[in-house]
Amino acid sequence: MLPPIASNFVAAEDPSGALSHVETLNGDGISGILNLLGEHYDDPSAAAADADAYVDLIGAIDDANLDCCVSVKPSQIGLDLGEDVFRTHLERIVDAGVEHDVFVWIDMEDYTTTDVTLDAFERHARETDGNVGVCIQANLKRTREDVERLADVPGKVRFVKGAYDEPSSVAYKQKARVNEAYRELLAVAFETFDDGIAVGSHDPEIIEYVEELSEAHDTPFEFQLLMGVREAAQHDLAAEYEVYQYVPYGGKWFSYFYRRVRERKENALFALRAVVGS
Repeated sequence: MLPPIASNFVAAEDPSGALSHVETLNGDGISGILNLLGEHYDDPSAAAADADAYVDLIGAIDDANLDCCVSVKPSQIGLDLGEDVFRTHLERIVDAGVEHDVFVWIDMEDYTTTDVTLDAFERHARETDGNVGVCIQANLKRTREDVERLADVPGKVRFVKGAYDEPSSVAYKQKARVNEAYRELLAVAFETFDDGIAVGSHDPEIIEYVEELSEAHDTPFEFQLLMGVREAAQHDLAAEYEVYQYVPYGGKWFSYFYRRVRERKENALFALRAVVGS
């Protein structure tokens, strides 16, 4: 059973609870991105089971007529078992997305997976006329070239700062340099992209910068924000912009919840208050 403290960051253990959370979000003018928790499987049956779960989830989103998409990690659907396994399961999920008119995001993991992930995105984005999105990370030194590559690919690109502890040979390590790279990438994207940009950041300064970029360019964009983090700000933004909340769910909630609490001091204080008050 999902403890009350974790339910601030994870919607539910089961898909019905996650769908119910998205229904509430939709009522408040916020769209949902559902992510079944799980990653780095070395068991083929586990990867196949989660791929099946995504296919079923996409059908359920359609049946419920929700404003919602899904986001899947490559290692969750078999990348650690081989590129062919990943591609096979991703194709099933993307095909279900096309059948039910549900958008499919491909999450980005550590730098060793970047090429195979971008290749898969580009293939499916072109084949589905843009019903697929991908995440790219500003802390990687290669990302400027990746942005230039993706400028004419249909589909959406989610820009994040990057959460993986990458080696300095491939990634910027200083926070200020990552922030600088993030701003540079967003500026290039707003100037050159025709399809959608997703801004995955809770940083108020970045949000303000994006608002300035949106006034100067007609490029469609959306904000993507995590469940349980600055939710009041999410509702404020939704009054003026397209906002998606990234909604994790599933039985593998503990490690995700632990990361969220460790990431930000205010999350840790929130969790402590919840424990003391329970």
